[in-house]
Amino acid sequence: MAIHVDQDESLVTITIDRERKLNALDYPTIDALLAALDRVDADDHVRAVVLTGAGRRAFSAGADIPSLAESIAGGTERALREIVRRGHGLTRRIEEFPKPVIVAVNGLAYGGGCELTEAAPLAIAAEHATFAKPEITLGFPPPFGGSQRLPRHVGRKRGLEMILTGDPIPAARAAEIGLVNTVVPADELLDAARDLAARIVRQAPTAVAACLRAVTRGINLPIDEGLAVEAACFASTVPTEGVRVGLHRFLNRSDDAPGSRSSA
Repeated sequence: MAIHVDQDESLVTITIDRERKLNALDYPTIDALLAALDRVDADDHVRAVVLTGAGRRAFSAGADIPSLAESIAGGTERALREIVRRGHGLTRRIEEFPKPVIVAVNGLAYGGGCELTEAAPLAIAAEHATFAKPEITLGFPPPFGGSQRLPRHVGRKRGLEMILTGDPIPAARAAEIGLVNTVVPADELLDAARDLAARIVRQAPTAVAACLRAVTRGINLPIDEGLAVEAACFASTVPTEGVRVGLHRFLNRSDDAPGSRSSA
């Protein structure tokens, strides 16, 4: 199997399982990830996803180079169809997923592995993890969305330094520039990712989905258009059970509780 899917109550952990190939993303693996995300999306019991790689050496070394080379040898149209459209489809699915996807980077995240990290709304890295954009050494730009997402996350100059040199950066630097949320010891990585998921899933699922949608859709829009997205996302939550329960809980807590009836 190219991936393993494990469910623990409301949390699903998806593991890319090609350890001998540094969890490289060949086409069957990409297709398996997309199928797993479709199943998770359809399961109302699942509230969050942790995406990681097998072993300790790699989260993912990126696209499977022999498959990629074969596609490129078939010409431009085949390369666009098999590499770019498939890669864009996976990263877009992760980016727009209605449930939080937390990437747990357990080793190197190169090429497509870095692009999965960029696409996910949240990411935690092990201390030994490294990140790189080595596509330029193969003669082409990042094809899974990395030329667009990375500069948006870390800034144009920082993004271009990674994209134009192919040089790796350590986990601490990735956290410093905003590519990952935090860095933890390797043996604490999955626990940290699951703890973050637990802190999210205790919130109303409709609110979590609305927040993800508002940020993902609005982040690259002019502020007025982004505010319109925010208003629409807020409006979608007004009639929900999550709002009713949240307001009832706040309004009925003890009067002597700190901050009672003053703020959320």
